[in-house]
Amino acid sequence: MKNILPSILFWVILISSSCKEDVKQSEAFLVKSPAELVNIEFLLTADQQPAYLVRFKDQLVLDTSTMGFDLRGMEPLGKGMQVLGTDTHAMDETWEMPWGEQRKVVNKYKELTVKLQEIDAPNRLMNIIFRAYDDGLGFRYEFPKQEGLNEVVIMDENTQFSLTGDHNCWWIPGDWDIYEHLYNTTKFSEIDAISKRDHPNLAQTYIPENAVNTPVSMKTAAGLYLSFHEANLTDYSGMTLKIDTENLRMVSELVGSGEGHKVKRTVPFMTPWRTVQIAEKAGDLIESKLIVNLNEPNKLGDVSWFKPTKYVGIWWEMHLGKSSWDMASGKHGATTANAKHFIDFAAANNIGALLVEGWNTGWEHWIGFDDREGVFDFVTPYPDYNLEEVVAYGKSKGVVIIMHHETSAAPRTYDEQMDTAFQLMHKLGIHAVKTGYVGKIIPNTEYHHGQWMVNHYRRVIETAAKYEIAVNAHEPIKDTGTRRTYPNEIAREGLRGQEFNAWATDGGNPPEHLPIIAFTRMLAGPIDFTPGIFNIKLDPYKAENQINTTLAQQLALYVVIYSPVQMAADLPEFYVGQPAFQFIRDVGVDWETTKVLNGEIGDFVTIARQERGTNKWFVGSITDENARELTIALDFLEASKTYEATIYADGDNAHWNDNPTDIKIEKKTVDNHQQLKLKLAAGGGVAISFLPVEE
Repeated sequence: MKNILPSILFWVILISSSCKEDVKQSEAFLVKSPAELVNIEFLLTADQQPAYLVRFKDQLVLDTSTMGFDLRGMEPLGKGMQVLGTDTHAMDETWEMPWGEQRKVVNKYKELTVKLQEIDAPNRLMNIIFRAYDDGLGFRYEFPKQEGLNEVVIMDENTQFSLTGDHNCWWIPGDWDIYEHLYNTTKFSEIDAISKRDHPNLAQTYIPENAVNTPVSMKTAAGLYLSFHEANLTDYSGMTLKIDTENLRMVSELVGSGEGHKVKRTVPFMTPWRTVQIAEKAGDLIESKLIVNLNEPNKLGDVSWFKPTKYVGIWWEMHLGKSSWDMASGKHGATTANAKHFIDFAAANNIGALLVEGWNTGWEHWIGFDDREGVFDFVTPYPDYNLEEVVAYGKSKGVVIIMHHETSAAPRTYDEQMDTAFQLMHKLGIHAVKTGYVGKIIPNTEYHHGQWMVNHYRRVIETAAKYEIAVNAHEPIKDTGTRRTYPNEIAREGLRGQEFNAWATDGGNPPEHLPIIAFTRMLAGPIDFTPGIFNIKLDPYKAENQINTTLAQQLALYVVIYSPVQMAADLPEFYVGQPAFQFIRDVGVDWETTKVLNGEIGDFVTIARQERGTNKWFVGSITDENARELTIALDFLEASKTYEATIYADGDNAHWNDNPTDIKIEKKTVDNHQQLKLKLAAGGGVAISFLPVEE
């Protein structure tokens, strides 16, 4: 793959204004998006505190919202400021994703930088940078180089988001350690994260405030869709949003550390972008590329050593209890023989990779122990697993190995051994690793989402890149679009995933879960959700649990839930002889373009994606617990071409609980002038492949 640099249609206009001592403090400064859809107004309040408000098509979206910081050992920074001057800047570029939901990405915005200084001593400086896009906005703080301020210890960042109504919200608690909560659907005034503090399956959770995690999505009474998140989270703590239900306001609440502060930085530095996506259709939130656009261009250059792929794994069988990660149990899953069995299956079914969990020694002590430092060494296999033999066998069959590094939330051990582990992978020609951080972080003064761990996750990405390794992180820091800068960040977990259906005691993920995920967590970036379970009732392994979707929805998820690595997660024996498995064989994983055909948050969504390098299209449509009928136009297909559509739909009697495996498969010849009627059962879906008919 060629070196990816911003290129096509690139132009930059830069207009600078010098510092103005005569700027009136009551004056407002405006920046409008290129098509003037989004209007950001900056002002100083009566006590000279920075503030902003946002309009979309002249409709007030965010009312006056103040900005500032509480700092250790000095006065808060915010009130008593004056505007020294402003800079403006515009950008219109098109850059290419080396892999992704679409190949070409338009990055077009107008920018306003407001230069501020305290009126009174010590006359500290702070800049605020706003970018207005037609689909939303981002803003960040800059602490420029200045006399007398060498280090900043942030106790709180006080960025407000003042809403204009009691919006409908889709949210999870502002947890400092996990994102693996079910989403709640409430009015803003009804958000109560504290009641979610004690999660039955997640002992490591810590939720100190009535706060929500991001992305948090909303729908206004006027029908606008909003999503609040952050971009380019670098050397800073993750941001949750503290809820003020009385004043209909959110305030940034950074994840802390045991040392009492939130962030420690040397001046100069910039914070992450605070982002607001704005859309008139729910699907436009998914199509937006605002989050990745607010990140720096590719720093790695050519990453063609990573190939988007489907994969199978020695993984689901552990969650079912068929086998285990450790050898002492007598049910060890990661054996040479089992790996070869999976490789044979993958090679026969157009699946390019195999993930093996439980291959290295140490799993007897990886969880439930206070001292987990040094449990894993990431290079020593169990005696019944010959790593080199498995890699060679896979290579002979055209199947690559995905390495697995579970750290047991002991990142200092991983830091010490990372180079050694990646050197081994490089030597064996392994280009992808799944990392994990299950449990409470060691040292116990830190949290998964604090600055200390944000820097650890980045260190893993940068070190992996040196060895041509891509990272799929589980128990991760949230995705904030940094995959643009480091395209070896291929996927993350960061949500309540498929495994909860196998072992959760609360009934697993309800049918509404994924129609919410598509409009919340997926806005942040690629998800390793592990779809494709055909044995819906989990017999004979977990009779008390099940997957709360139909079989057709499991197929549709390969299109709806985006990742450049998509797992065929079930055991091979449940795919054998199943006609529906053909869709998994056929479906792409790397896309030329993506179109959201319809959708409502928490209810349903239909997405069409064109495979890169071919004219094949794939459609996935999913619904919640309600059956529904949808009509889609096929105008996304290329004109003057005929396609064979293979439709994998819920059967007439399908139902996520009562009859989940009822599926019907039919073929039609179609073109882009036609429409298709989709009938989705309760908890169901439709998956369609459109393959060009050769003339």
